[in-house]
Amino acid sequence: MAVLRQPSPGNRARIASERVLRLAERQWGVVARWQLTQCGVGGSAISRWVAAGRLHRVYPGVYAVGHRAISTEGRLLAAVLYAGRGAALSHATAASWLGLISYLPDTTHVTGPRRRRSRVGVRVHRARDFDRVMHRGLPVTPVARTLVDFAAIAPLEQVRKAVAEADYMRILDLDGIDVIARRGRAGSARLKRALVLHRPQYAQTLSPLEDRFLDLCSLHRLPFPEVNMIVADHKVDALWRRQRVIVELDGRQAHGTEVRMANDRDRDLALRSAGYSVLRYSWRQVSQEPAAVAADVRRALRERG
Repeated sequence: MAVLRQPSPGNRARIASERVLRLAERQWGVVARWQLTQCGVGGSAISRWVAAGRLHRVYPGVYAVGHRAISTEGRLLAAVLYAGRGAALSHATAASWLGLISYLPDTTHVTGPRRRRSRVGVRVHRARDFDRVMHRGLPVTPVARTLVDFAAIAPLEQVRKAVAEADYMRILDLDGIDVIARRGRAGSARLKRALVLHRPQYAQTLSPLEDRFLDLCSLHRLPFPEVNMIVADHKVDALWRRQRVIVELDGRQAHGTEVRMANDRDRDLALRSAGYSVLRYSWRQVSQEPAAVAADVRRALRERG
């Protein structure tokens, strides 16, 4: 009978090292201690690798392999690994990764089934039972749960914007929200309020001033315009297509130079030549004189209706 030969200690170390490198390549350069153990790297070897600079501690039990410079994906996955097996990006971080908000928060939010202390740069939330999905290579909470969790930590305007973005992307899961947004659960009331106020046009806005103008339309019961549409080769801020009325919004800085003001006048002339009525309002007018702006828009819509 043939005798199976066990790999020599040197070969075992080489095989373990190769496994770790392959794993790190799949995980943007970061690995967890329990994964190292699965690859065949024992506790004493981990200590030696750290001392030799082969591993760099990111969080307790989580290491960067070979160097400290890790990508955004590596940083996010490191936080997930720190939270433990079965964890996922959640709250604002999941909302960002899913594309529901335009910024990635400085603090990485993760949810996991085990107790973990939050650390500088990582907020760990505990949940015994939750689903997770893979999105762009990282585990995240599903859209419905992400929106509820995001609503627990974000102001209403941001939640409403995230709802509009989910609707625009056709991933707004109303049935899932109904299941998750239970009475008394953090974020449920604010998310439901955002759904009541929801308008898909918020997903097309490009500035806080445009958001504020849509708020003005809602508050003063004006028909909602199309947002950031192309008319006569120009992108316009707000358009009522049937009445052929356009509103242009001048931000605090964008329209202050002589060159920009001259360009604005040329745009307005071209749009009027194409048969549109063009109204233009400043940040101050939209913010401090909303009733007057609303009355002016309503008059223009009525005259051209």
